[in-house]
Amino acid sequence: MSIAELQVYSVEEADVTGGVCVVRCIGGVARAGQVYAVGESRMGLRHIERYGRPVDSFDAGHSAKVHFRGAMVALLSRGQVLTSVPPGGHALEDLEAWLATGPPLRDEPHPRTLRVLAGVRMRDERLPDELRLRWGRVALAATHRCAASEGTPELAGAPELACVRAYLIEQFGPDRGGDPAALCRELLALIDLTPDQAAAQGRVWRDLPHHRIRHLRRIKSLIPWLTALRPHLADGGPPATAVDAWARIRLLLP
Repeated sequence: MSIAELQVYSVEEADVTGGVCVVRCIGGVARAGQVYAVGESRMGLRHIERYGRPVDSFDAGHSAKVHFRGAMVALLSRGQVLTSVPPGGHALEDLEAWLATGPPLRDEPHPRTLRVLAGVRMRDERLPDELRLRWGRVALAATHRCAASEGTPELAGAPELACVRAYLIEQFGPDRGGDPAALCRELLALIDLTPDQAAAQGRVWRDLPHHRIRHLRRIKSLIPWLTALRPHLADGGPPATAVDAWARIRLLLP
């Protein structure tokens, strides 16, 4: 189940039944027969042409002339991004089954459509807790895949993962949401400085080379998630002591 995204380059023709657009695929694989969302409206991808010949599909990084069904074609604008969806929307079960197959990273939506979708569902308090937890696991998987597809350094990608995991712990407690001490240890293991070392560099950060400033900022971005876990940590234990130390020097970092 590839989630495809198309960016509109131009609308060549359009009427009440549909129209023809030149688009670039920026994520996944676009295929004839897919349905694309435009707000609450839907458009069917009927036909694809590349270099004057019909094709069944084209993938990220390539452009094509596509024939859409639906009156919304006339309202499309240059640069607009269209996301493929099943006619009834992506079902949680379908997304879980798709992720379980370890699909190729090139099928990942852009910009991070799956992570955003799962994050919204995870926070939807109208849903039962069990469904929200399942959406949280999808959000975690999508965040891991986004980092892998972009080659994001582990420290740089950690705040987004910590955001989802800390949210699940806060909302559903350590029993169902995850182990706060384990998450704390993982985040601390990503930091290659002691709080005293980071504080010393923070006091003179304007004199540091750019890559060191960026590194300190990445460390600083983890501290709010560490402090969010602090209420779940045993007082006096190594994780709690470390979190308290980082909280004290946070304002010194750039």
